[in-house]
Amino acid sequence: MLSNLCSRRLIKALPASSTHLQGPFVPLTHLFSQESASSLSQIANFATKNKTAAGRTKTNNMPKSSKKKRSRADVAASAPYSAISAIANKNGGNRGRDSSSSSNLIAPNTNLGQHFLKNPAVVTAIVAKSAIKPTDVVLEIGPGTGNMTVPLLEQCKSLVAIEYDTRMVREVLKRVEGSTHDHKLRVIQGDAIKTAFPFFDVCVANVPYQISSPLVFKLLSHRPMFRCAVMMFQEEFALRLTAKPGEALYCRLSVNTQLLAKVDQLMKVGRNNFRPPPKVESRVVRIELRNPPPPVDFTEWDGMVRLLFNRKNKTLRAGLMVKATIKMLEENRRTHASLRGGDGADDMKDVDMERGIVEIIEEVVGKGSKWDGKRASKLDLDDFLTLLAEFNKRGVHFA
Repeated sequence: MLSNLCSRRLIKALPASSTHLQGPFVPLTHLFSQESASSLSQIANFATKNKTAAGRTKTNNMPKSSKKKRSRADVAASAPYSAISAIANKNGGNRGRDSSSSSNLIAPNTNLGQHFLKNPAVVTAIVAKSAIKPTDVVLEIGPGTGNMTVPLLEQCKSLVAIEYDTRMVREVLKRVEGSTHDHKLRVIQGDAIKTAFPFFDVCVANVPYQISSPLVFKLLSHRPMFRCAVMMFQEEFALRLTAKPGEALYCRLSVNTQLLAKVDQLMKVGRNNFRPPPKVESRVVRIELRNPPPPVDFTEWDGMVRLLFNRKNKTLRAGLMVKATIKMLEENRRTHASLRGGDGADDMKDVDMERGIVEIIEEVVGKGSKWDGKRASKLDLDDFLTLLAEFNKRGVHFA
């Protein structure tokens, strides 16, 4: 209080125009007596202590050399379970990991239709429904990372895997390497449609859906016959295999498959069981070839079924009364006649040749016939067999 009051009076006493003092600077405390200066210093010390007590000033009496900063290692060491983690790493904590965890790091190539089956419960169910015997040779198409290959090897005599992707070939071999079943495995790198199948008893496959149809027909024509094939398909494709006459999914695939094999629906597999998830649901089916096969020329059978199912909801007469179809049937008739030694190179005019085929079609499927008004979508296997026999008896062939 005293120092502030004295300072104010001294400043008022100075001239307003004198901004700089002439001569040497004289401290303010020298303007007072020795006793006044001592009182001023005591007041200043008291004010400084009060500020420190109120927390408005911060003092650091601790020397810098005595400070110790905590490093990241110290923080990690003091973290919970750090001792347990250190012991686990020292003893080889990764030793107990399944090799499937490393295989899942491989990115699937969706351009090849790869969708890895990641649910072990579904894998176990497929292997169980395959009914593998210890003496069986198994053909696996599209093993991928080997999630199904390993349990199949545990039950079969030997396994042949056909894989198109070279990355998956290396992954399957690496996964089985060093196990007790590595001598049972043989991997063929190539396209399953173009590769000749070896002998096998059971086929197990989780195949890309874009090759489902050609793969099924290749299996149906494979000789020697196998016991069964357990395969996963797109749900709509799997339902077509077992569709009945009159159903919306009944098609050429249904007729041809059911002619040569017995197909059973086994289980439905949701899209979330795959990585990455496909856009559609899936189904697992079992295909068992009919033994002995039906006594029919499959090439000619398929030729007739293809023509009729091009317009399956039209009548049989409307489906066959097409100019291109009539021309093809006449060429087939002349070819078969020449092979039998008949006069297949006669000089009949095109109109006469066309009329001959038309008359036969009218006789078989025209008005007043047994097949009048019939449609391919409503016929069963026996109907198609009878119809083919009617045409062959009149010299009309579809191949």
